[in-house]
Amino acid sequence: MGRGGMSSQGGVLDAHVEQEDMAAWLVGVNTLRIQPFKLPTVGPNDVRVKIKAVGICGSDVHYLKTMKCADFVVQEPMVIGHECAGIVDEVGSMVKNLVPGDRVALEPGISCWRCEQCKGGRYNLCPDMKFFATPPVHGSLANQIVHPADLCFKLPENVSLEEGAMCEPLSVGVHACRRANIGPETNVLVIGAGPIGLVSVLSARAFGAARIVIVDVDDERLSIAKSLGADDVVKVSTNPQDLEAEVSKIGKAMKGGVDVSFDCVGFNKTMSTALSATRPGGKVCLVGMGHGVMTVPLTPAAAREVDVVGIFRYKNTWPLCLEFLRTGKIDVKPLITHRFGFSQKEIEEAFETSARGGNAIKVMFNL
Repeated sequence: MGRGGMSSQGGVLDAHVEQEDMAAWLVGVNTLRIQPFKLPTVGPNDVRVKIKAVGICGSDVHYLKTMKCADFVVQEPMVIGHECAGIVDEVGSMVKNLVPGDRVALEPGISCWRCEQCKGGRYNLCPDMKFFATPPVHGSLANQIVHPADLCFKLPENVSLEEGAMCEPLSVGVHACRRANIGPETNVLVIGAGPIGLVSVLSARAFGAARIVIVDVDDERLSIAKSLGADDVVKVSTNPQDLEAEVSKIGKAMKGGVDVSFDCVGFNKTMSTALSATRPGGKVCLVGMGHGVMTVPLTPAAAREVDVVGIFRYKNTWPLCLEFLRTGKIDVKPLITHRFGFSQKEIEEAFETSARGGNAIKVMFNL
């Protein structure tokens, strides 16, 4: 699918089409349909993968609810999903590192490898990136897809297919930790205890962060964060007038200066909290993108030489994610709270569950 799977005539279900040729298509606002599609030919450097596990991401929900996410707009039916793992079923003639039967986690973005960003090693910034379920590229919530072999990473024996699918959201946390240079002397503040905030906690702990404090508006999410390794939690509000008092609470919970803040939400209030709470000479990493435009206190932060960095997706993270999972330095299994099969009824229920939030952290399909 990542290489251009196509809908069958008119997208109408055909009783003669085998079940393995089916995918979950986003065809309109709040409308998903399991429909047939045609796979592209397996090229010499490609593999065909039977997909076994797919997680629902917040961007998938955005597309379902509004047919757009950030600047990307769905203009024609598109297969949804990008957090995935499966079993290799066919390999291209030039593929040497994989064989049929291998269990793999798939990195969902295909970069051009020719532009300045790719040649400079920052392929995640490639302007011609073809990314699963980012219009007009089809996604991976399908029985099988064709994908470049070099973007399919063999799973260690003790890592499950579900954990393999979790490498995608985990990669965001790992990339953020690399951008912020997290290490054993770093005190980390994580703002937002949603899925990305939680994988940021797990990643910061794996990178050896000295102390991790997480803030959120929800007690249940804070409790989960504590169980995953956060040293302390601070409940905050959405009221900007509470910011000064909350920054004071964060300082007490940290028991020292905040070296790095991860804003995993991306709202005016959360970014203002990050900039205000971070010590002079520290760093703020903007991970979440809740608001396209924010009004934040940059001047006071600049006067304290607080560096601000952003992240966009990830690069070269799958090997490290799999090593963290293999060694047990990171356990993503507690994040998988709901599981669904691959039927019309279940895909609708799964997306409704994910959109409601509440106690749903990661909703996973088992195909």
